[in-house]
Amino acid sequence: MAIIDDDDTLVTPDGLSVRRRRHERSLSPRDLVEAIAVAQERETGLRDTITPHQLVGIEERRERVPWSTLRLVASGLDCDPIDLLGPDPEPEPEDANSLH
Repeated sequence: MAIIDDDDTLVTPDGLSVRRRRHERSLSPRDLVEAIAVAQERETGLRDTITPHQLVGIEERRERVPWSTLRLVASGLDCDPIDLLGPDPEPEPEDANSLH
């Protein structure tokens, strides 16, 4: 796996892994959002977090997010963000008409 050294790099989270870890900790989506804020405040002094809507996108739609966002989620779940990475989506097939 390549090392991700840019917070803006888009990654594909493993939504089921995020949800499973959240459930293992008995956290609702809002509880996880708050846990992220608390973890970030402890680490940086700032209450950075994500929105419940972003969490739904990660868990249910495998929305690609910046590496910095996945690191926030991992801080709230007290895990390594690498553990929350899913497989990259398959590239979309080229349009047959574009081959002409």
